[in-house]
Amino acid sequence: MTRPLVAIEGLSKTFPGLQALQDVGFAAQPGEIVALVGQNGSGKSTLVKILAGVEAPDPGARVDVAGTVHVIHQDLGLIPQLNTVENLDLGLRHGLGAALPTRRREEAEHARALLRQYDAAFDVTVPVGQLTPAERTIVAIARALDGWERAKGLLILDEPTAALHSDEVGRLFTAVRRAAAAGAAVIFVSHRLDEVLDLADRVVVLRDGRLVSDAPVAALDHAELVRLIVGAAPQHAAPREPCGPGAVALQVRGLRGGRVRDFQLDLCAGEVVGVSGILGSGREHVGALLFGALPRAGGDVAIGGSTLAGGDPRAAIGAGVAYVPGDRHADGAVMTMLVRENVTLPNLRRLRRRAGRLDGRAERQEVVGWLERIALRPADPERPLELFSGGNQQKVVLAKWLRNDPRVLLLDEPTQGVDVGAKAAVYALVRDAAARGAAVLMASSDTAELASVCDRVLVMRDGTVSADVRGAHLTEERLVIEGLALATTNGDPCHD
Repeated sequence: MTRPLVAIEGLSKTFPGLQALQDVGFAAQPGEIVALVGQNGSGKSTLVKILAGVEAPDPGARVDVAGTVHVIHQDLGLIPQLNTVENLDLGLRHGLGAALPTRRREEAEHARALLRQYDAAFDVTVPVGQLTPAERTIVAIARALDGWERAKGLLILDEPTAALHSDEVGRLFTAVRRAAAAGAAVIFVSHRLDEVLDLADRVVVLRDGRLVSDAPVAALDHAELVRLIVGAAPQHAAPREPCGPGAVALQVRGLRGGRVRDFQLDLCAGEVVGVSGILGSGREHVGALLFGALPRAGGDVAIGGSTLAGGDPRAAIGAGVAYVPGDRHADGAVMTMLVRENVTLPNLRRLRRRAGRLDGRAERQEVVGWLERIALRPADPERPLELFSGGNQQKVVLAKWLRNDPRVLLLDEPTQGVDVGAKAAVYALVRDAAARGAAVLMASSDTAELASVCDRVLVMRDGTVSADVRGAHLTEERLVIEGLALATTNGDPCHD
């Protein structure tokens, strides 16, 4: 029998006041793709850190890893000030000629060749901090997989598809399968269960720090996998009610900037409208342009009939606009601050007493209520946000804006990194905000999510809206077809 590249027995990990892992054991063979799934707080992140050597297990555990280990974390491990070429070169040994112009040209061409493997062609000389989340993900994946056809080891992918659209996911999976075929063992951490069932050979399920299942993917289906993860029948997203007539809360005409060339929209109070599209379609820039986080090159935006100037987030907040960005680490929260501080940060005014001091008791009571609503685990308002899992961090970012009862709520990848058990709760929060009168614009690479939550979805191609999908036509299949320009030309099938 082939010796496993990864062998784990009796693995436990205890932190002060927390049993993160308890008696976990499984193995991964060369060429095998093992999916690691579970709710936020189930122990996945701790297990990955132990395999990577960042954390030590409790005494008595056996953790054997043969060969090299390369981990692509949710935060990708890129240096935003460096460009793609420089990030790809990190960790490589160069001779004295590395700084020569000829060598630099060779490295730039090598970077472009790597990106072409994923059908990506963005500028490799631009700092990666200026790239979209999806583009940064591709850089991290290219760096990890470069050379894996020549070496065996363990490749760990932690939510690698969170910022990718469906066609981009397919290209990534091709690369991952190529690495496995060359002899690598792959551990694939994901909340997207359809992807797990498509890619993995086996699925390891953690719940509350314990191993509850280690089964071949052929023995599982979506419903059984959800049951194993949450320990009960799944709660489905809140049913969508038809959008009633309402005043236009957000009007957009000719919006330009970033990858957006011409965006038009009338968004009613109480309506949830999605924005779909592949990487580079402009979908990923709409929210930031409307909020003022990216400068506008042109266009007019009005909130409730009043003009909103571009490039001014303070003015947008004052007009009742809230924005949940796709990159929570860089733009969505202050990771070193407490959960309580993050939740109340956008609006401290209503918690101040006459003397200007904060009412600490009122602040804590309000925050505790929000933590219950978003099902934060652990529900500790005095814990730094950086100590929570990615999905719990995202829920805090959402809560801090919903707390303001926004007039317009802009969402970019609102469930990125959120586990299957919490997604329905996030969807219910979004629908509840709409029911209270908020106009919601939700950009997402998850077409199933958009079809489930939204009243209608705008599909973008080449910086413009190419389709407005609604009613009986609002299905995941239709969104994928429209996004890839495969729609029929016999009339307009997307409008009711």
